[in-house]
Amino acid sequence: MEVVDAVASRAGLSKADADRAVNAFIDTIADTLARGEKVTVTGFGTFEVRHRKARMGRNPQTGAPLHIPATDSPAFKSGKGLKDAVR
Repeated sequence: MEVVDAVASRAGLSKADADRAVNAFIDTIADTLARGEKVTVTGFGTFEVRHRKARMGRNPQTGAPLHIPATDSPAFKSGKGLKDAVR
């Protein structure tokens, strides 16, 4: 299902208005996460940035040790309302 089409249908908006609304929502989440802050949508879930420490790994082909640098990555934790809706 196309999100923009669903939002337009449910909210009674034109597809252009729904597209702008959905894109604004996504851009807001991305900008907030880039600042290192959490975004909570009540009843839906929480978007956050999780930090992974640097670690040593192994190259699967050669078995040689390999340094894996630290990274920050976006994560989502679903809320109770979303979990209940899916069950």
